[in-house]
Amino acid sequence: MTRPSFSMTLLSRWRRALCGAALLLAGCTGSLGAQDEGDGPSPGGAAASQVAERSMFPRLSHAQWENTVRDLLRLDDRPGLSASFTSDPLGGVFDNNEAALLVTPGLWSDYQRAAEELAAMVTADEGKLGRLVPADLPAEPEARAQAFVERFGERAFRRPITDDERGAYLALFHRGKELFEGEEPFAAGVRAALEAFLQSPHFVYRVERGAGPARGGLIPLSGHEIVAKLSYLFWNTMPSDELLEAAKAGELSTREAVRAYAGGMLEDPRAREVVRAFHRQLYDYEQYHDLNKDQALYPEFVPQMGDDMQREAELFVDHVVFEREGGLTELLTSRTAFVNDHLAAVYGVEGDFSDEFEQVELDDAERSGLLTRLGFLAAKATARQPDSIHRGVFVNLRILCAALPPPPDNATSLPPGELATNRERVEAHTGKGTCGASCHGVLINPAGFAFEHYDAIGKYRTTDNGAPVDSADVYTLGGQPRSYADAVEFSQLLAESSEAHACYAQRWIEFSHGRGVRAEDRALVKELGEASRGGAATKELLLQIVSSTPFLARVPAEAP
Repeated sequence: MTRPSFSMTLLSRWRRALCGAALLLAGCTGSLGAQDEGDGPSPGGAAASQVAERSMFPRLSHAQWENTVRDLLRLDDRPGLSASFTSDPLGGVFDNNEAALLVTPGLWSDYQRAAEELAAMVTADEGKLGRLVPADLPAEPEARAQAFVERFGERAFRRPITDDERGAYLALFHRGKELFEGEEPFAAGVRAALEAFLQSPHFVYRVERGAGPARGGLIPLSGHEIVAKLSYLFWNTMPSDELLEAAKAGELSTREAVRAYAGGMLEDPRAREVVRAFHRQLYDYEQYHDLNKDQALYPEFVPQMGDDMQREAELFVDHVVFEREGGLTELLTSRTAFVNDHLAAVYGVEGDFSDEFEQVELDDAERSGLLTRLGFLAAKATARQPDSIHRGVFVNLRILCAALPPPPDNATSLPPGELATNRERVEAHTGKGTCGASCHGVLINPAGFAFEHYDAIGKYRTTDNGAPVDSADVYTLGGQPRSYADAVEFSQLLAESSEAHACYAQRWIEFSHGRGVRAEDRALVKELGEASRGGAATKELLLQIVSSTPFLARVPAEAP
């Protein structure tokens, strides 16, 4: 006899009982289960006007889903099932933006299929099932089933389950032997429960209801909500068993305690990958790959250099943030680099190199921080020439958070011409006397021209088409026009500017909260920007964010 589709029958009713299809397709504001008994940290003296509204139900990104499933089921590796999930649109700079993380009908089907595959895989393998089931469960069948549901449910939902949930999941557990005839009863029960847990909105979404009534116009998050938020920020996965125990014991009841736990989490190797992911998306490493360069002009540019340039950027960020305990100033000015034989040849670094990366110091007259590294320079270039316009756009948008208007509908690419240098061609097309003068002439071109000393693969040059390179210009920072001779001086000016540090702080706030920055964030952006400009390390900025009121509390939701 063919088993009826578990998900299409029992689970369809199960989902409606939990919250209703509205949560899964658009989000809901109804009750989702019990709150923690203890309060989280007090909102403190910050005004409620400094806490922006946000979703109470941010959905796990596909990467977070993969990592969470791996850790929840105690697997050795990520299952890889999200590779076939319905893709998410990019909702800004970062892939964790809650505005883009919706559960469409297609994605819901993906979750359903994945839950069934995972439950079947785990319960069919004695080794995997043994790792999932705690060794100290009671021997008596009913007590054993209840203990499994309680313990697994707490890990799946990132909080203790309620009495109603315990009863409902236990009933599902007992139906396992009917749904999966011929399987060992306990394994069949686990399989039924896993299918339901992995499709629950409490698993798919990171629910934030708060720890109690509003205080000072804000609702403090519960200890379990805080450890979940910390874990998904620093590790991109569910809280560890130790963090869940700390939440249950009320050990995150003060800002100081939250900061201390966060500091320890930043020392975990998983935090390095999250910091890399932030910079990878902010500085757009994806553009380093599949670059087309004229081989007659640049024979040293080989196909694998995209991977090399990304690895160099990752090692540089690791060095600045974790080894040097530095921040944006060092990212913009440090001469330390990590090169292999391919990169060393373009940088002009002397010595014997292999495919292994080695730490070197670059020429201080030619290089200064991330904006003079090959990845950025080669990605913002054509097959034959530097792309001054897109280099300037990048600096304005990603380094300074400048408000550039969108390009006009009739904008055209830089035409070929007989003018001697790349800069002259750009100025003729977008400079004074052209329709692009107001934006290009003040913001885009000055920032882009600072990098005229670097050709289409980022190699340093002193001449362009036989003429001396001109990389001098003026850009307004701090309300004052600041002149510079080249990218080294420009990078130093950026590192000293309030605009660059405020932008870096803003991006970290966006990433930490999984949403775009809003008016309520201005005070924190200013505070963190000033701290960064004063020498605060990247890790210190993160610790200040997670111990701030906007991270630890939310505004009350309006009644539906």
